[in-house]
Amino acid sequence: MGFFKKRTVNDLGEKKKDMPEGLWTKCPSCSESLFEQALAKNLRVCTNCGYHFTISSGERIMSLVDEGTFEEMDLQLDSVDALGFKGYVDKVKAYQAKTGLKEAVVTGRCKIEGIASLIAVMDFRFLGASMGSVVGEKITRAIEAATAERKPVIVFSASGGARMHEGILSLMQMAKTSGALARHSEARLPYISVLTHPTTGGVTASFATLGDIIIAEPKCMIGFAGPRVVKETTHADLPPGFQTAEFMMLHGLVDMIVERKDMRTRIASILRYGVNAA
Repeated sequence: MGFFKKRTVNDLGEKKKDMPEGLWTKCPSCSESLFEQALAKNLRVCTNCGYHFTISSGERIMSLVDEGTFEEMDLQLDSVDALGFKGYVDKVKAYQAKTGLKEAVVTGRCKIEGIASLIAVMDFRFLGASMGSVVGEKITRAIEAATAERKPVIVFSASGGARMHEGILSLMQMAKTSGALARHSEARLPYISVLTHPTTGGVTASFATLGDIIIAEPKCMIGFAGPRVVKETTHADLPPGFQTAEFMMLHGLVDMIVERKDMRTRIASILRYGVNAA
């Protein structure tokens, strides 16, 4: 007969976590474990392989514009359920609560290295930055303001495409944004389009690929339909690197690939050239 009771795992009590959550992030490209604070300091670019993580509109604006110069426009615009799509209003409200944004794009006036500009930054966290009527309207208003004020406009795209919940009202935004850009071009004012991961669908087929200068972040996905759909439609094997920024640059769609840490300087350089040329 034993005098001592054998201990079990349950006697150890509740298992303690070795480390609090959120301190480390695994890179999807190289599988390196990255310290979250270091990753944020590096503009959410992997310090090991250079993979560019998706960032929020707020982080993008902070990394781009002169401190204290950003003035947001059209903050009050909100989506309506014009087609009576089941659950759409609740979904929009849920994403508003989750992201703190009204919609999938943030627009406003700012200065970039002292150059007054209008910008629009899409935020993939909000319904995949799908382009509905409010997204199209906000981008169009930013372009029109830039034209009226004779300023350059810069649009950062990241989108899954048109918002199916709004049907034809979403598709209309392709023509509306493109029309505003045509008038901006007629006024001989610059438009810089920056493509980030991923830029697809109706956004790619409209304002994203109409820039006087088209910049892309490294290895971001750019396309209309997804590669699986393209392969099933064409019944052909896709070439290596299909729909990456590098592939698009090789075939003439993209003018330059710029790392995130260099984006502000490169955009300012292009804007400065345009201002001096005018």
